[in-house]
Amino acid sequence: MDRLLGVKLFVRVVDLGSFSKAAAEMGVGQPSATKLVAQLEKQLGSRLLHRSTRGVSPTEIGRLYYDKCKLITHHVEEAETVAALLQSQVQGGLRISTSVAFGRRVLVPLVMRFMRENPRLQIDLVFEDRYVNLVEQGIDVAIRMGRLADSTLGARYLGLNPWVLVASPAYLAQHGMPATPEDLARHDALIYSTVQGDARWHFSNGTGVAHAVPVAGPLRSNNLSALLAAARGGMGIAALPTYVAHSSLEGCAVVPLLPGWTLPPQEIHAVYPSPRMVPAKVVSFIEWLQQQMGERWWEVQGGDQAP
Repeated sequence: MDRLLGVKLFVRVVDLGSFSKAAAEMGVGQPSATKLVAQLEKQLGSRLLHRSTRGVSPTEIGRLYYDKCKLITHHVEEAETVAALLQSQVQGGLRISTSVAFGRRVLVPLVMRFMRENPRLQIDLVFEDRYVNLVEQGIDVAIRMGRLADSTLGARYLGLNPWVLVASPAYLAQHGMPATPEDLARHDALIYSTVQGDARWHFSNGTGVAHAVPVAGPLRSNNLSALLAAARGGMGIAALPTYVAHSSLEGCAVVPLLPGWTLPPQEIHAVYPSPRMVPAKVVSFIEWLQQQMGERWWEVQGGDQAP
């Protein structure tokens, strides 16, 4: 038996003095309504209603039970109203997960702007380079790089994250400028261990020709800012997301290499625990992010601030 439905039905039977009217109002058949109340009485071991040809009225115990049930149904309706309000409005808590570099360089300023536009939100911004289980960690939306695995998660495409090969003018003056991907074998590579864990950099030249080049060098790190700092310091050649290197490229602290070749870009997605009944605050945030992630979004959003 649906206990709450039985309680709600009992309250309306008392309010209306009729099984048939209460059943019609709640969209159940009169036999089902009678059965639900009878099951309540059986469970309680007490008669709740006097039944007669003139209608129904509560017994003494039924009146006391009605008073408590009326309060319960009021609180339930109030809770349902609050839940519906939170589901439909941009307010309340929003827990966002992102990688350290993207979060620090791109998402933080975006989130600050979104908060100013939505002052009734409380943001909890979580930085993690490891995979995060959204349900276990209570994450409302996560920003993820790369192709998504098949899952039950909801997802929205945000854009592409291009990568660029860079080195400092000082390094190139000492070691020379590589002309082809194969030339990297004689250069010092600064390896991002999270993505380039197999120490192979993949290139294409726009004509379908692809190269996977093994690289080696003095530094490996899972921190993009560390690799950028090493590249700026003349320690070697680094493959970096364009948003990480953009300001350093603009300031000529590093220069782009192999202009005829490209590194594979990553897809950027916003993912959330379920594609069904997505709260308005999550939908609003994702749609707002999509508006900010234009074709060359890194020119506006990126930077190379210290980690």
